Amino acid sequence: MKKPPPAGSRLAALKMLQNVLNSGANLGDAESENSPDDARDRAFARHLAYGVLRWLTALEWLADQLLKKPLRQKDQDINLLILIGIFQLWKGDAAAHAAIHESAECARKVGKPWAVSVINAVLRRFQREQADLTARLANTDEQYAHPVWLLKILRADWPQEWGRIVEANNQPGPLWIRLNRNFDTADTIKGLREGGFEVKHHPVVEEALKISPAAGVGALPGFEQGRFSVQDPAAQLAAGLLDLQAGQRVLDACAAPGGKTCHILEAEPDVALTALDLSPARLKRVEESLTRLGFGGSRQVRLTAANASEASEWWDEICFDRILLDAPCTATGVIRRHPEIKWLRSPEQVREAAALQSRLLMQLWPLLKPGGILLYATCSVLRTENSKQIQQFVDLHPDAELAEINATWGQNLDYGRQILPGELDMDGFFYASLHKNT
Repeated sequence: MKKPPPAGSRLAALKMLQNVLNSGANLGDAESENSPDDARDRAFARHLAYGVLRWLTALEWLADQLLKKPLRQKDQDINLLILIGIFQLWKGDAAAHAAIHESAECARKVGKPWAVSVINAVLRRFQREQADLTARLANTDEQYAHPVWLLKILRADWPQEWGRIVEANNQPGPLWIRLNRNFDTADTIKGLREGGFEVKHHPVVEEALKISPAAGVGALPGFEQGRFSVQDPAAQLAAGLLDLQAGQRVLDACAAPGGKTCHILEAEPDVALTALDLSPARLKRVEESLTRLGFGGSRQVRLTAANASEASEWWDEICFDRILLDAPCTATGVIRRHPEIKWLRSPEQVREAAALQSRLLMQLWPLLKPGGILLYATCSVLRTENSKQIQQFVDLHPDAELAEINATWGQNLDYGRQILPGELDMDGFFYASLHKNT
């Protein structure tokens, strides 16, 4: 059994959870603001925060069975400390007595010494009754750790596969990188192995390597030199699906954070690429990635902070050969990497995302040359944002022909191709290739 890090890790995790659940913060941002200085404490705090968000409804159900009466809203911090403790006892490998003690002592550190005995009693009871409690949990929908509205949609959209989707969502995603073919692949792999990392090629996506153990990009040999980028294999498919050719005018309509923008240039440097994003701050990240990969200052690239659906603000009235619309979406395909998505999304946001996607498709289509390709992509698994969106568009545009994507990955739908989370160890992703009739 491992001895758990001190209470500082739990308090940092508590703050992360409060930022997400109370303020709607992105977990990555919450982590940046609240991470301990010590690397070990930082890693453990991240483990706790991600774990609680991954299993939130299950943990809440377990806590409800153990508390004599619900805690007051003003004592949400104590409730979250209980969830942290239950998560560690249930899913962790630390010594139980130490985990219970450290979790309970956090109550003093948040100025509520009365709650030390409460947390201690609840966690000790969970320790005694864990087998019975988890058996009862297995008969509830709370076991799936997804909000009710999302479970309902997944069951309707994917009646045969929803269980696998949920299971994949509740597992952390591995670290994947995209090799930069402008460098010698063997040298890049050698450097990673010499740095203490294991590498494994993806069975389908040629430039994708799985790295273990997972680490921050700063710890990966070759990253700063531009030898690779962090990107899931599902997202790496976009550049190939664009069928890029030298001399083409290409639009990356929603470019940030820039992974696909850079991949386009790695795949075909001799294109005139316009990369748009609504946020100047996010576009700065695209610029930084381009610079790291050796494309900084290139006359082939035009970075523009603008609304893609307002062409009059940025378009030069010369049509594009290729358009990549990596559309804003609910990101329900990447929950395994961002478990807070489950608790920050709502049915209303699904409707808003679908409306925005429709508007972008409608506004960008006239900017495509006859004979050109618009590649529509999302990291969603919801049909409203994907196949239904494309069906509606094709029905309204006689000059739009949906090309079948012949591949060994994903499921071929009537309108587009869907990768489900965990399939070939990839994130959930959707692609549809729309060709403009001449």
